[in-house]
Amino acid sequence: MAQEESRMLPTELGVVKIADEVVSIIAGLAATEIEGVASMSGGIGGGIAEVLGRRQFSKGVKVEVGEEETKIEIFIMVNYGVRIPDVAWDIQESVKKAVETMTGLRVVYVNIHVQGVHFPKDEEEEEAEEALEAEVVEGEDEEVKEQ
Repeated sequence: MAQEESRMLPTELGVVKIADEVVSIIAGLAATEIEGVASMSGGIGGGIAEVLGRRQFSKGVKVEVGEEETKIEIFIMVNYGVRIPDVAWDIQESVKKAVETMTGLRVVYVNIHVQGVHFPKDEEEEEAEEALEAEVVEGEDEEVKEQ
């Protein structure tokens, strides 16, 4: 198992350790709160984890954390029709503010990588998906009752 990276911030009372994963989670949450962001874009492993019910808040985020600063890369999908430069700017500001406020680290940059566009679905498609999901849930309920 890989050793978890963390950075030590010396204080008068001792040392505060901030794991790289913590910075990733803060950045990911700040990015997903921005209007126009459809989802974070992660690898196939992230998608499998979500299907299994584990939400990965650091999905679509890469960080490089130094002693007193951090560099952040954000990978997103945007909603169709949004002005991408405005969404990217809002993400950069939100992530920078959240990370600096919560960790005390200086954010050198926040690069935004738009990986795709999410198109709205027709009402018929949504209804069909909801019906399919309801059938799957009913099937799972029946399996549980049989056991």
